[in-house]
Amino acid sequence: MIICIVGPTGVGKTRLSIMLAKHYNGIVVNADACQIYKELNIGSAKVKENEKEGVDHFLFDIKNVSEDYSVADYQKDLRQILDKYKDRNIILVGGTGLYIKAGLYDYRFSAIEKKDYSNYTNEELYNECLKIDKNLKIDQNNRRRLENYLNRTDKNKRIPVSLYDVKYIGLTTDRDNLYNIINQRVDKMFQDGLLKEVKELYQKYGDVNILKRAIGYKEVILYLNGSISLEECSELIKKNTRHYAKRQYTWFNNQMEVTWFKTNFTNFMETYNNVIDYLEKNNLKFK
Repeated sequence: MIICIVGPTGVGKTRLSIMLAKHYNGIVVNADACQIYKELNIGSAKVKENEKEGVDHFLFDIKNVSEDYSVADYQKDLRQILDKYKDRNIILVGGTGLYIKAGLYDYRFSAIEKKDYSNYTNEELYNECLKIDKNLKIDQNNRRRLENYLNRTDKNKRIPVSLYDVKYIGLTTDRDNLYNIINQRVDKMFQDGLLKEVKELYQKYGDVNILKRAIGYKEVILYLNGSISLEECSELIKKNTRHYAKRQYTWFNNQMEVTWFKTNFTNFMETYNNVIDYLEKNNLKFK
């Protein structure tokens, strides 16, 4: 059986994944784009060794920061894990929706025609994309994704079909509480040494793709380069994380059949028991 745990940062996905893996004698597999990389620890809120409680974890720390890693790479790696451990219960956990969709569905990658859009503003790119799909789900400021979308040769894609028997569990909380959690988590990242982590990575690897894209890293690099103050850096990480959380909810609600559970932060066992009850009542075939 495959259980996929999704949701925004700070709602207890990691904790739940380990509890379920222990309950069902399963393994945990990462579905977070940043946690793929070695050395991206604090900014990615990566699970620590002492938190794993003896549970086998896969697709964490498999790439160096200097290496590029695509959705297609993840699809291949995840399916190898799913095939190798098909006799085990698998807990897939993370918030990178496209990784999950590509790995678990019959997701085919578009051929790319590289065209030059350097003379287009972000708004112009966005408007060109809207001509193709008026319900476009790409953020106007995500230039890379807008260009990739325009470069695809098969804009009118078929709907992918799920290849696996999966139960999607979502953890959530109300918006004000989520924003408070995000703010506190960013503050704690700075206390735990985020500046030092990013500075050392930036000095070692320079302007590599993951450091330019990842929330918590790209903002600190702006601070290190003198573009913003430390206070502005912290607020920008919080703002970008909030916006990302909103996009995550939209993605998962539109792309997958997620059963959502509100996290009880004062009594997490209640959340865990609610999830267990749901899984057991659905007559799932655990191994």
